[in-house]
Amino acid sequence: MGVIKKHALWCSFLFLACALSDSQGIYHGKQYNSIPPATGLGVKEHFQIVSQHNRLRSRVHPASANMQKMDWSEKLAVLAQERASSCPLNPTLEEGHTDHMGWNIHDFTPGAASFAEVIDLWFREGQDYNYNGGQCRHNSTCQHYTQLVWATSSRLGCARHLCEKGGASREVFACAYSPGGNWEVNGRLVLPYKKGPYCSLCTSGMSGCFKLWDHVGGLCEIPRNPCRMSCGLHGRLNISSCHCECAPGFTGRFCQVRCSMQCVHGRYRDEECSCVCDVGYGGAECAEKLEFPFHSCDVRIDGECFMVSPGAENYYGAKMKCQEKGGVLAQIKNQKVQDILAFYFGQLETTNEVTDPDFETKNFWIGLTYKMSKDSFRWDTGESPAFTSFAIGQPDNQGFGNCVEMQAASAFNWNDQRCKTRNRYICQFVPEHIALWEIAR
Repeated sequence: MGVIKKHALWCSFLFLACALSDSQGIYHGKQYNSIPPATGLGVKEHFQIVSQHNRLRSRVHPASANMQKMDWSEKLAVLAQERASSCPLNPTLEEGHTDHMGWNIHDFTPGAASFAEVIDLWFREGQDYNYNGGQCRHNSTCQHYTQLVWATSSRLGCARHLCEKGGASREVFACAYSPGGNWEVNGRLVLPYKKGPYCSLCTSGMSGCFKLWDHVGGLCEIPRNPCRMSCGLHGRLNISSCHCECAPGFTGRFCQVRCSMQCVHGRYRDEECSCVCDVGYGGAECAEKLEFPFHSCDVRIDGECFMVSPGAENYYGAKMKCQEKGGVLAQIKNQKVQDILAFYFGQLETTNEVTDPDFETKNFWIGLTYKMSKDSFRWDTGESPAFTSFAIGQPDNQGFGNCVEMQAASAFNWNDQRCKTRNRYICQFVPEHIALWEIAR
């Protein structure tokens, strides 16, 4: 038999068990002594009990806006086992709440009911409960139901135990809930949940909405991914920092960039997952020989050459374009270079117009990025900046605006920006690169 057919048969059996009801009397008011060993529950039954609670909690009427998803608690299961093993004199009197815990207890003739039938019986008490009036029908019991559907009860543990006295046997079923429910104010029972669209009144700490195929509505839960992001196939999300920890050979915020692991004429930069090419070579793997001159200088400052791009690229595209020309994205390491470039770009403003609306029109990428592994801004070469010229209030989104631009609106002071933004950029060529190339010739 296939796996799917087996699963379908098991689900059918479970629903049939839930639909059955007890035909025996309950609550006989007798004291029974424990018979060792206690009849406990296995891991499979734990899962079934929790799943049944969550399925029934999703089906309340009227619908609940703040019903929380329940999880199994081994600590509560131990307490439930202790309570069941005590063979209570009258389960109805043993129920209620203690120390912010809630209880549901029931006893049956041994073998007369499964846990699934007991839980279903508790839920069917809801037929006698009037939500709008907050009351149970006269001479009816509803407190099993109201505890089972108490919205803020998020953990449970259950157990069962066989008890006897004078040759008579009873099987006690007990469930402990935390936080408990069935609270009263001025003699009136507090409503077990708030009605409204499913998950519409979840708390900020339980902002996720859990729903399975057999659920009618959703249940509030702690979101599995509070960072609201995924690291894809090549990374692992660190939930505490909301940063991706990439597998070897991958980089980028989402570990989406495959590293170039071979640098033909250059050295590999592990942190950047890229190559630093030798003078005269370019391309992602430094395999392309370049013709001299590699570039044209728009501005020379202390012998170093700065070239302003005619077009726009995202940060990584700009970095590759500079590398192809034998340079790097500009590194501004003192106020003199900042002042001269800011003045030069100010003169370009009238001509620095790009018609494509998808990218900034007057800003320029430089080679400073936010390094997740270092938790700080670094130059592409890995150096910490000794000089910075961030605009007032910047950087304002560290870790999300990973790349740095010279921003026209801030007199070309710096702003951290999303790396996928398309800007013009500045390539820098240091004098020793040219000298080395000339010697190599």
